[in-house]
Amino acid sequence: MKFEPVNRECAETLRRYYEHCDYELCEYSAGTKLMWKKILHPEWTEAAGCLVVRNEIDGQVVFDYPVPGPDGDEDKALEAIERYCMETEIPLVVSVVPEKKATKLLTRYPYALVGNVRTWRDYLYRTEALQSFAGRHYSGVRNHLNKFKANWPEAFFRPLTGADRDAIEQFWVNYEAEFAGRKSGKAIQELERARKMMSMVDLPWVKAGAVFDGEKIVALSLGEQCGNELIIHVEKALYSYAGSYQMMVQTFARHFGVGIPWINREDDAADRGLRTSKLQYGPDRLASKYSFEARNELLGRFDAIPDLETERLTLTALREEDIPAYNALVLDRERNRWWGYDDAAGLGKPVEERSFFEVAQHDFAARTAVNFAIRLDGRFIGEIILYHFDFRGGAEVGCRIDSAYAGNGYGTEAAQAVADWALYAVHLDRVVAKCFHENESSRKMLSSFMRENGEDEQFLYFEKTV
Repeated sequence: MKFEPVNRECAETLRRYYEHCDYELCEYSAGTKLMWKKILHPEWTEAAGCLVVRNEIDGQVVFDYPVPGPDGDEDKALEAIERYCMETEIPLVVSVVPEKKATKLLTRYPYALVGNVRTWRDYLYRTEALQSFAGRHYSGVRNHLNKFKANWPEAFFRPLTGADRDAIEQFWVNYEAEFAGRKSGKAIQELERARKMMSMVDLPWVKAGAVFDGEKIVALSLGEQCGNELIIHVEKALYSYAGSYQMMVQTFARHFGVGIPWINREDDAADRGLRTSKLQYGPDRLASKYSFEARNELLGRFDAIPDLETERLTLTALREEDIPAYNALVLDRERNRWWGYDDAAGLGKPVEERSFFEVAQHDFAARTAVNFAIRLDGRFIGEIILYHFDFRGGAEVGCRIDSAYAGNGYGTEAAQAVADWALYAVHLDRVVAKCFHENESSRKMLSSFMRENGEDEQFLYFEKTV
């Protein structure tokens, strides 16, 4: 997958997916991606008819759950994300997963770290509740609203357009003058992002409005509709106009919320003031945002590569004394023409004596692969590797035997032992393998203990399950 940065120019493409998205989370909106792009660093692509967004937060890559278009296939989009993570050797983390998709990922990833932090849950309100402020719970809100109407009886709400840029800019001047004594680093950054968002009032998908006292804006708000909710990205009001905030919340909901059952006022980011304010307006519920870090079965379970015994062989971790024989095996071009991978080119640097040995050590330390040395009477005669852990309970097995020991069934014996270990000790769901069509000996070997599971122009595929 090739990702492109999210910017104003691509917002219309994102909106084609977000416009009908029913995930009910603010992250699934063009506005959130644009407003917080310096924090989220979002990039996007399309896969299997779905929008796939890759974020990088504090150095960690995390993916949004795929957003399908009319003919989108979520499963295939998830497979594309999984392949991307395997190819780039990064952890697979699917973040801000809506509750309706959490069960799907729990089923998909047998080993996963799951989080659902309260801090990032979105506040969802029934639109009719914010339109009316009816009931005892809203008595305090109504008091503020009534005082505002009494003090500024001529104040009114109307939508904003590009023609209001001067009035919007003057609002920011007035707001910053009142805001000066309340500045903090986080608040200043949020204010800058809000100003940039309000510069986009002329975009067709943006819903923006303000409360006016004559020609003066005293409160403003901006949002967008995604599925069955109106997501509010910006809400600001002048402190000197007491009650203008309540006026803006109600009139914005009345104007833009017609026919939309829910209003999402986003999360509180653990800000005490935001939390107090959002709770004051009586949310119907807080929408959960799950995070799934899919892990392979090796992580946290194996401190060292175990020894495995077969009828004739012993399988162990590679040892220092194996380095000369291991290098000879890896660099034997004739023997490795069916291996499917150029180990030397894969280093990305000149080959040194310990290069391949250290790669094997590194891969196990990262729990991305297990390299077994195959031993006959203690002598190193080949290698078998369990790798390509697919996050879904599967891994691939590969084997190569020194040419001096080929043709004796040692590869079959070793591969079957590792497959059984993977299924019954590591607790994988399946072990897979592949071989070139032309490699008849490998086909016979794999067919002896695995079942054929398809083919393409280059490979035959095999699978062994519990």
